[in-house]
Amino acid sequence: MSKYSLIAVSAIAWFAIPSKSQTLPETHPFIQRIAAEREAEVRGGAEELHARMQAELISRGVVERRAKLRQDTEKLLALAAELKQHVDKTGPNILSLEVIKKAQEIEKLAKSVREKMREAY
Repeated sequence: MSKYSLIAVSAIAWFAIPSKSQTLPETHPFIQRIAAEREAEVRGGAEELHARMQAELISRGVVERRAKLRQDTEKLLALAAELKQHVDKTGPNILSLEVIKKAQEIEKLAKSVREKMREAY
């Protein structure tokens, strides 16, 4: 063999097969520890994010429920005022069908408000 081909073959062999001192195997305890720490960081960050998202959804739900209850109670108050006006217009011995329907509507809305309040707890 020529001198140059021997140098080329030895150079290829030198770079193609790294020795154990040049690389760390993947089963090395240091690499395993670093991988476990990173996995714990990722898992902890994901759990924290999940907890924050749940808290935000719960707070949004509470705000929406309060707004809906506020609307329903305002409507209930308005219906009660209308019912009072209709009762004041009718005579002492006469109840109109409109007054009865208004009272039923108030009753349904009042039950709905009561159930929504119970669901909150």
